[in-house]
Amino acid sequence: MGLLLTACNSGPVRRVSEPSARLQQLSVRADGSWSADLRIENFSSIPMRFDSLDLTLQFGDAPAGHLLAQPAMSIGPESADVVTINLKPSAAAKLAVADALAGGRSIGYSLEGRIDATPDEAKQRSFEIKRTSALSPAPGLPGVLR
Repeated sequence: MGLLLTACNSGPVRRVSEPSARLQQLSVRADGSWSADLRIENFSSIPMRFDSLDLTLQFGDAPAGHLLAQPAMSIGPESADVVTINLKPSAAAKLAVADALAGGRSIGYSLEGRIDATPDEAKQRSFEIKRTSALSPAPGLPGVLR
């Protein structure tokens, strides 16, 4: 009987894992600014509230700027959500993205910085983010990379 009670008390494992962030879509607006859809992934076994983020975005060798946001959104266990961030990119990044769009080519990017998140019923933590990937022009959607 004691063994049965011990097993009941242990409950499900509460695992907090490093979250991830990546660009899901980048839209170039008529005024030259960008709209960046950032996908935040919670790999933890518990919900987490994503309080703030500060990520440096770079295309190739061209720093584009900072993605700064305070989404204050909760993401369930092993789930993801998207936050849209407006950005006024550097001239070099504008040219790099415009060239990729005009040529119908992919372009590599990197994200580096931190995300502050609060695991369910715990203290806020800072997670370092480092990601490299690429975006490609979206067919039929001018000025959009996915």
